[in-house]
Amino acid sequence: MKVILKSDVNGLGKKGDLVNAKDGYARNFLFVKGLAVEATSENMAILEEEQKLEKERIEKETKEANALKDRIESIEVLISQKGGKGSKLFGSVTAIDISNALGKNHGINIDKKKIELKGNIKEEGSYTIPVRVYKDLTADLKVVVRVE
Repeated sequence: MKVILKSDVNGLGKKGDLVNAKDGYARNFLFVKGLAVEATSENMAILEEEQKLEKERIEKETKEANALKDRIESIEVLISQKGGKGSKLFGSVTAIDISNALGKNHGINIDKKKIELKGNIKEEGSYTIPVRVYKDLTADLKVVVRVE
């Protein structure tokens, strides 16, 4: 029996897949648990419409992410920290500091977890920090750290 999965089922497929399932398994488990519906022409039309809407949503999100990437790559974030002799900082610059500076100075709100900082910045200088904007899309943010 052909069924359309409404959610992921181990060993059978992912949500939205059209799969063959044994009649008893489909009727006694998949339909009862609400994991699948029978692949009728009406249900197929609904599936196609849902896939079309999902594709449009992903295209929109990708377009917005690319615009954000271009905006992030065109700016430079300046962070001033107190420091000692020879360009060493008292403390360090963290992903939280970078996120706050982006929001305060440029109006871009990025979660600190999306800033892929490999350890804290402890010296004055210019750095290029990758920022995860969308699933596989990262932007290179220029960060300049100055000692006050």
